[in-house]
Amino acid sequence: MSLEQRTEQSTIELLRATHRPHGQRLQYPAMSNTEDLHCKWRLTSQYIEREGLPAVPISGEIHYSRLPRSRWEERLRLMKAGGITVIACYVFWIHHEPTEGKARFDGNLDVAAFVRLCRTVGLEVVLRIGPWAHGEVRNGGFPDWVQSADVAHRTNDPGYLAMVQRWFNRLGAELRGLTGPDSNVIGIQIENELYDQPDHILELKGLARAAGLSAPIWTATAWGGADIPEDDVLPVFGGYGDGFWVDAETPWDPTFRQHYFFSHQWDDAGIGADLREHLSGSEAAPPRSPSALYPPATCELTGGMATAYQRRPWPKGKDVAAVANNKIGSGSAWQGYYMFAGGTNPPGSLQESQATGYPNDLPVFDYDFHAPIGSSGRLAGSFAELRKQHAFLAAFGQRLAPMPSTLPDQMPKGIEDTETLRWSLRSDGDTGFVFITWHQPHIPLPDHPHAQFHLAFAEETVTFPREPVTIPAGTIARWPVNLDLGTVRLQWATASALTLLETDTHPVLVLAAEAGIEPQLCVPEGITLNGPARALGGNVFAVNTTEPVTLTLESPQGSASVVILPDSLAEMAWVLDAPDGLELVLSADPVWVAADGRLAGRSKESPWVQRYSTASGRFENVSTELSGPPRRRQSLAADRLRAASTVPSSFGSLAGRAAAPTTETMNSLAEVHKIHFPATALIGEEPTEVEINWAGDVARLIVDGHVVADRFWDGSPWVLEAHDAGLRGANDVRLQILPLAKAAIVGLPQEAQRRRDTVAGDLAGLDSLELFAWTTWNEDRS
Repeated sequence: MSLEQRTEQSTIELLRATHRPHGQRLQYPAMSNTEDLHCKWRLTSQYIEREGLPAVPISGEIHYSRLPRSRWEERLRLMKAGGITVIACYVFWIHHEPTEGKARFDGNLDVAAFVRLCRTVGLEVVLRIGPWAHGEVRNGGFPDWVQSADVAHRTNDPGYLAMVQRWFNRLGAELRGLTGPDSNVIGIQIENELYDQPDHILELKGLARAAGLSAPIWTATAWGGADIPEDDVLPVFGGYGDGFWVDAETPWDPTFRQHYFFSHQWDDAGIGADLREHLSGSEAAPPRSPSALYPPATCELTGGMATAYQRRPWPKGKDVAAVANNKIGSGSAWQGYYMFAGGTNPPGSLQESQATGYPNDLPVFDYDFHAPIGSSGRLAGSFAELRKQHAFLAAFGQRLAPMPSTLPDQMPKGIEDTETLRWSLRSDGDTGFVFITWHQPHIPLPDHPHAQFHLAFAEETVTFPREPVTIPAGTIARWPVNLDLGTVRLQWATASALTLLETDTHPVLVLAAEAGIEPQLCVPEGITLNGPARALGGNVFAVNTTEPVTLTLESPQGSASVVILPDSLAEMAWVLDAPDGLELVLSADPVWVAADGRLAGRSKESPWVQRYSTASGRFENVSTELSGPPRRRQSLAADRLRAASTVPSSFGSLAGRAAAPTTETMNSLAEVHKIHFPATALIGEEPTEVEINWAGDVARLIVDGHVVADRFWDGSPWVLEAHDAGLRGANDVRLQILPLAKAAIVGLPQEAQRRRDTVAGDLAGLDSLELFAWTTWNEDRS
């Protein structure tokens, strides 16, 4: 029965959970322990170890072949600044060897240089070598000559294996000396979304090893009830809160909605369902659980979502962060995102499309993915949200990783339940963290009143906060309980643990306040709290966080500091891995650690950067030297050269999915604008964005007669890096916008659909064109 307590307002039902230890003893699988040993990494059945200590790796997908080589280093340093510790990347066979026998590894196809650069930046690597990879690439990444070969693809057909062997040998030669027991290549994924060929996965692993490729961790995607050889590959899972692969008019699918709940079910029948059902006619097998040999790990948590013609999701920052927080609270041992940095497809129509038998048409060039780092380098709202979670994992992963996840006594009744609070506990039986995720897209949640937790640990129970609080909609939190800070214990706090800084004398805990929730802290008897806090009784203190607050906890044995950031400043907080240790930095714009160990970044105007000083207990300004004078946004003029013609309601379909218009249709029906691009706009190499705000169906940017970029409209700004789009020295820049027919069956985000509904007929419009050059800077230590 629930423990109840009577208040003047209503009957309060405590949110109860009883710590549950791991159900099985700790095991050490053969992989990484007796086979493919590595100097840093190894697997256990409950967590992953790095350098002998439990850790939670955080991998982010980026595709070197979808990004100019000149952008690699900044993207990698920015990913690391966002808390990514492992780079995951597909190796697309079709990008490297479009013509049989003529594999290329030059320019942005130099995978070996990419791996070396990751090591220089301080990042590990997981290579997803396929050979079938998908990633919305034509033929799933098979070159056309492989796709057309008279073999049984993705099986142990000798003819197919001979082609794969040649490719793996070529790849192994490129990576010679870059994999092995002391390399930064810590993982290799075999195949992708292969559901019923465990023997084939084993054969591919053997071919890869024979080619000289090795890693302590070999993985295979496990969703859809996949049958994989568990002794030889770590099952990895995914979680998307929305997707382009369901029908345009389908309501929010249950396979997406499940990821906005805490759960110990890791399988997802929705990922890859369009391919599985269209190409094989089969549905997913019954859900599978993680192997008893390994902890639950992910490789494809939603970093955003690709845009197909027939359905165009636009996940926002909290939509992405909520899924990630749920996976941590549910016991994730490895956080892996797809994508974390978007990109652009190479020329040559290498995207998946209905023309190649895929049920969905994808843009020819655009692979922005609404990722935390967009294809232009602009940060999405998800970057700051995830950055806070990653800082938490970096600081507390050693403690968290061995902790099992405990679900509360009262769970939501189903995916329609918008009343039962969604939360979980990870604990070792003494200390722990309460995870709260009270956000979901599409169907808003109300504020949750009267929340008070009752946690039963091995030796004690903890009820907090002192009085019930309202959990506002949009709350994504990680509240510490019985957190040891050196010789001092913090009994609980109603603010999220962000990071832990070390000084010569004592630790500094950094907490991030939640919007709409007053931070409260409770300390045990014998601990003195000093600083601007209001005593509530019972060793509980409340803090007003209109500004950052520093408190001191003192005991006879020692002391610790607690810094509490207002929620607005927490959005600007960066925890950077600098040469002398972690640094807490505030910046609204991108900042990272440069190769020389100094802070560096780019700013919209003059940079405003502050660093927390553990010596003074406050934030201090960082002195910067700019690469040049700050430049402001400027509007670009455009002349409409041609009005649009009437568009049909459909351009065809496949498997009930609307087809995208052809090049001929765009050229004959789209409205055309000539953009006046200033000749002096791209002097120098400063990152420069062109932001196009428009409405319609499909848009294409044409530079000197060549299509260089395209976009399916979903209501979001279309942002391009001007240098990468070839605008330097361009003589003729044109924008085509095809109207969206009123009767066209395409799925749009709610905001875009509302705009569409306000127009009586077809929708087309160019709202604004802006040019913006970032100012780069370095820390000035002179």
